[in-house]
Amino acid sequence: MRVELADIISCENKEMSKQVEIELLSFDSKLGQFPVVKKAPFVMQFTNEENRRLLIQGETEVTIAIPCDRCLEEVEWNFPIVIEKEIDLTKSSEETAMDELSYMTGTSLDVDQLIFGEILVSWPMKVLCREDCKGICKRCGANLNLAECQCQKTELDPRMAAIQDIFSKFKEV
Repeated sequence: MRVELADIISCENKEMSKQVEIELLSFDSKLGQFPVVKKAPFVMQFTNEENRRLLIQGETEVTIAIPCDRCLEEVEWNFPIVIEKEIDLTKSSEETAMDELSYMTGTSLDVDQLIFGEILVSWPMKVLCREDCKGICKRCGANLNLAECQCQKTELDPRMAAIQDIFSKFKEV
């Protein structure tokens, strides 16, 4: 959703509240594509302070379905988002920081791009469906949280593969 801020930028000390909606259907990044499960409209506050800076404030929550890092089951991850941005109105568009360029185009604010940046910054390092997640079997791919698989559990050291071949030849004789 785009919010036009020309009225507030042009009037000194003007304040405005606006209910905005997040139009993101999925979070698409180099990490992958993750569906947005829950989102709600929220109120954003815009304040022009002495024609020097524009304050953008808001608070919302977005829930995204992310696969567990061990077993790949979908986990609904809640992102509480607190927006507190300050844009210097005395600078020209060329002097504006690169961070602001991603969600501001002239006097238009792209709410979805702003939310995207906030989610990206707070993306978790590791997502687990539960603390004691057992993951999946390396051989058959079975989810070990649901049932035990029948695969061989002992992992042989790959450095010993040549010796293992020698022993298996002697067993055949």
